[in-house]
Amino acid sequence: MKYQSRKKAFVLLADGTKFYGKSIGIEGSAFGEICFNTGMTGYQEIFTDPSYFGQIMVTTNTHIGNYGFLESDSQWDRISISGLICKDFSFSYSRAAAEMSLFDYLEKHKLVTISDVDTRALVNYIRENGAMNAVISTEVEREDELVKELQNAPSMEGLELASKVSTKEAYTYGDPDASFKIAALDLGIKRNILKHMAARDMYVKVFPYDTSLETMADWNPDGYFISNGPGDPQPLESVQSIAKQIIDSDKPLFGICLGHQIIALANGIPTFKMFNGHRGINHPVKNVLTGKGEITSQNHGFAVEMEAAKNHPDVEITHLHLNDQTLAGMRLNGKNCFSVQYHPEAGPGTNDSVYLFDQFKEVLENQ
Repeated sequence: MKYQSRKKAFVLLADGTKFYGKSIGIEGSAFGEICFNTGMTGYQEIFTDPSYFGQIMVTTNTHIGNYGFLESDSQWDRISISGLICKDFSFSYSRAAAEMSLFDYLEKHKLVTISDVDTRALVNYIRENGAMNAVISTEVEREDELVKELQNAPSMEGLELASKVSTKEAYTYGDPDASFKIAALDLGIKRNILKHMAARDMYVKVFPYDTSLETMADWNPDGYFISNGPGDPQPLESVQSIAKQIIDSDKPLFGICLGHQIIALANGIPTFKMFNGHRGINHPVKNVLTGKGEITSQNHGFAVEMEAAKNHPDVEITHLHLNDQTLAGMRLNGKNCFSVQYHPEAGPGTNDSVYLFDQFKEVLENQ
């Protein structure tokens, strides 16, 4: 392994707090909302999850890069995070199936990455002070300029990002002879979602986020899906309108993460920006219909207001996050519509919640 130059680098938070580290060899500066993920594995899936678009990722697991990179594990066709902060970065890897090192992948996408940061202290600070914008940089001589640029960086609250990650043209996934046709509105859809649907006899056509219901309906789908994605759901008024139209038509509708929030807003239930958000692969959720617990994969900085959902006459709460009692799932009474805030497709994470795709298939069969 060749020697890697380790230049000085820093993390500067919007409130002026600074942490120091070293460059892994990819120089420059990157801005975004800083967040952390507590997963011990799955860094590749995390870095390529479109829901992380516009965010700087802090990994709480000490070692990053030790099993390399395998394209088939990616959740998108490119990297989604705007920057990476870790403690120990491994330039070598020991996974036989890996196609390249993580460094080669990050270098290919020119992702600014800083290692040797006290990530335990940084994560603790974020937990206590909340998510905020930050800049990571190897350009230590430009600190004063970067401070000014950071002050002008947009807040995640009110920021529409689905248009940045959505497909530009419709495409299909799965077997054209499958029993069910699903029209999926792409707000940042993960590949694992498509894999789970295809494995359950569904042929999926993925449409750009701004597609009209008429265009999707012309394909004659048996049901609809609204995907996960980045940013604030509130600016996506046209998507909320489409969700409302689908619900009124009583066609089957399944929503995950941002799609869940869109369905809530379409029914007049507000969403809010969380203090930190939920990002990890071991979040406990209770299915209140069955009483069973699930260990889930989560990645969201916004959530649906619990009290408003409780008081809505047409909404039944189906899932509850056990760490902070936030709303994790719901369904609409008398409608073929349900949604969850977390990621049943995992990628990364456990398979405790994949039954929700089976539930979607049952709705399609019984409509």
